[in-house]
Amino acid sequence: MADVKIKLDHSGIRALLTSPEMHTVIEGLAEQIAGTVRASVPAGTEVVVESYVTDRGAAAVVVKDREAMGWQARDGVLTRAAGAAGLEVRAR
Repeated sequence: MADVKIKLDHSGIRALLTSPEMHTVIEGLAEQIAGTVRASVPAGTEVVVESYVTDRGAAAVVVKDREAMGWQARDGVLTRAAGAAGLEVRAR
């Protein structure tokens, strides 16, 4: 087998990750996850998507309830919702 060399296009990858289109995709996934979480927590619980920018667009799903940490610890509501959206969740 011949040696295969791969050269990454770092500037192209950066352009893709920082593009408005990619940020729209990220926000859409976050909204999907938030919808799944809303279905898993008691009615009336506030679940919001907070978009922000680092070196690229990002979003966080936030459950605004004092019991949310317990729901995550006991049931994994955020982890399960992310998995249902097709995301891989790993510990750091």
